[in-house]
Amino acid sequence: MKILFLNYEYPPLGGGAGNATAYLLREYAKVADLEVHLVTSAVGGDYSRETIGDSIVIHRLPIGKDPKNLHYQSRNNLLTYSWKAYFFSRKLIRTEGNFDLVHAFFTVPCGFLALALRIEYGLPYIVSLRGADVPGYSERFTALYAVLRPVVRLIWRRARRVVSNSTGLRDLAYKTDSKRDIPVIPNGVDTEEFSPGSRKSVADSVRILIVSRLTPRKGIRFMIRAMALLPKTARLVIVGGGGERPNLEALAKEVDVTSRVEFAGLITHGDLPDVYRGADIFCLPSLNEGMSNTVLEAISSGLPIVATVTGGTQELVKDGENGFFVDTGSAEDLAEKLGTLVADPGLRIRMGDASRVRAEAMSWRAVAEKYVEEYRRSIS
Repeated sequence: MKILFLNYEYPPLGGGAGNATAYLLREYAKVADLEVHLVTSAVGGDYSRETIGDSIVIHRLPIGKDPKNLHYQSRNNLLTYSWKAYFFSRKLIRTEGNFDLVHAFFTVPCGFLALALRIEYGLPYIVSLRGADVPGYSERFTALYAVLRPVVRLIWRRARRVVSNSTGLRDLAYKTDSKRDIPVIPNGVDTEEFSPGSRKSVADSVRILIVSRLTPRKGIRFMIRAMALLPKTARLVIVGGGGERPNLEALAKEVDVTSRVEFAGLITHGDLPDVYRGADIFCLPSLNEGMSNTVLEAISSGLPIVATVTGGTQELVKDGENGFFVDTGSAEDLAEKLGTLVADPGLRIRMGDASRVRAEAMSWRAVAEKYVEEYRRSIS
């Protein structure tokens, strides 16, 4: 079975979708009868080719990417990738031949490319919904969604399968196409890579961690406002880059919490396990999510979670067992729930242990197996 995989994000580019692709390919390399060619973006100005084992090939295409902004893909980046990926995929089909299926991460642009390849070559395709490719997901694309909704619906209806990474995202997708059957295959987690660290029984400071792109949709501004309501022992570490950082830094100064908020910037994926182990609580104040890889990594690292009810958080967090849910956009509710954990180290440990138990029931191997089943079903 030979798969053409399309995703414009792949480490070090992008965020959760890129990392998910990397983990999937690692597992795919262990499947005896599976060959995968990923067409993705390069950071530098040259094409590069790399392999995982004998059966996974990664083709990186130069898209004029600014290496200082790896986690955000501009409209120009996406258009450049789309143009180059389409013609490169046609070349692959001619030279490699015998592809059975196209797997597109994101409806746009990759699902559109898959549709074009189906029209030209008759190749069936499946689409993985990841978040912003679903109309209504991001306020940043409200006007664009109005234009793209008919195209998105067409891409989904011509696909053999459409798969969501969370029930919340699937329910949002049904608002665009209620007739499309959309199974859920959640993200997984590497429980060996992300494991709990040593815990302090009593802390002179309690470290609250956010790992996120710095965009308005992530709701980090509400967490910074919550810091002004939390005890002085609370410290906030924000890992990630993005255009919202200057606004967040200004807000921290405005509410007088600069000394207790650290902007750690971008951190390589390999260094993230130690970042999680150095934290006491993980917070996701997002306005909208798909299935958050960072929450998966946090529960695998044995952290209690404070999060909004969005996307896949209800599949990862049980309120009162391994964390607390908070009202979206409420600094006051964040401060109340976080304050409970800040004040009670025993509760943090119990909830962190419960998080780890939930994580151990998930794995990237299981996720990969489910996708391989979808592949076989789609080409049979």
